[in-house]
Amino acid sequence: MKFNELGIGDQVLEAISYMGFEKATPIQEQAIPKILAGKDLLACAQTGTGKTAAFILPIIHKLSDKGQTDTTSTLVIVPTRELAIQIDQQIQGFSYFVPVSSMAVYGGGDGDDWELQKNALSSGTNIIVATPGKLLSHLQMGYVDFKSIEFLILDEADRMLDMGFIDDIDKIISHLPKKRQNLLFSATMAQRIKGFAHDILQNPDEISISISKPAEGVLQAAYLTFNEQKIPLLRSLIDKNEEYKSILIFSSTKKKVFEIVRAMGGDRNNVKGISSDLEQKEREEVLRNYKSKRTRVLVATDVLSRGIDIKDINLVINFDVPKQAEDYVHRVGRTARADTTGVALSLINPDDMQKFHHIEKLIEREVPKIALPKELGEGPEWKVHSTNRNKRKNFSRKGPHHNKHRKK
Repeated sequence: MKFNELGIGDQVLEAISYMGFEKATPIQEQAIPKILAGKDLLACAQTGTGKTAAFILPIIHKLSDKGQTDTTSTLVIVPTRELAIQIDQQIQGFSYFVPVSSMAVYGGGDGDDWELQKNALSSGTNIIVATPGKLLSHLQMGYVDFKSIEFLILDEADRMLDMGFIDDIDKIISHLPKKRQNLLFSATMAQRIKGFAHDILQNPDEISISISKPAEGVLQAAYLTFNEQKIPLLRSLIDKNEEYKSILIFSSTKKKVFEIVRAMGGDRNNVKGISSDLEQKEREEVLRNYKSKRTRVLVATDVLSRGIDIKDINLVINFDVPKQAEDYVHRVGRTARADTTGVALSLINPDDMQKFHHIEKLIEREVPKIALPKELGEGPEWKVHSTNRNKRKNFSRKGPHHNKHRKK
């Protein structure tokens, strides 16, 4: 379906066309009419499906119908500063031809950033995109004017629950008018999300799109490795695939991010790391260079696995298997976005095999296991346990032809 069939105004449509969007994604096709109709909405869609445009476009349309105002009518709450910045940038693009203002409110900046945020929150910027902690800091100062809020949007709600923001969100909502339209977007529809939504939304419509499945365009594979083989394998993968101009490596900890960067040669080999340990301006510069392809390889934690829109990532490598199976979907969803193709590789040590087995159950497919390059030697055997008819079965498979090695 095209955007002009969804009831969006001409000025917003012009901005959409200017940004290169043509057809609505399924989440946009289903969500936009409901939001335009004033319904509260609980929407579940995996990363890379166009959720931001699904809630921002109808809001901008509604605000543009009102004309120029100096009131804050929309609050978007997100889990990370990177996502706040990205959504604010998209709002600026979509509202290019309409009189709608926005500001991202997040931590990690300096005194000048605080003053800019304070002015935006007290002077009536139309759309505020904020992380919970920083927004609460401003609210506690007493100058924030939220009496005209009409639209509350919670994006990546499951991630915010994981990060322990539920109390902060409750405090923020206590400052808002009771009469408002509420939109909750999540990558998963766990029972706790429904419970969370029940306390905020009023008779919501529900949408669920492609839960917990990587995009069809992602070619997935894995290597069984011992820890000491991971860095040599990483070097081999990057050196032998020169056609991959944009590579994203995920690590389980901030400390390990920069250990990987050092082991890979850092600036000398065009490898950069990003984590919350960097200053905000440093993070923004690292992301800009990666998005513009000046940096080929970026090493990151899971903070970059959700919501961050970076086009044309050719290869995603899970240096560590994520702790939560859902995070695997978000990580590999960084590649093969918008109907493109990409490759996602995972390096699995013996301690992570059971976790990866849970991932395979979640995505309902077995990820092929590739033999290590000969110069790295033999890797570990694949060993997991699963319960079937109350009996534990052990599987051992090795290399690309593991089915031949399955114990019966």
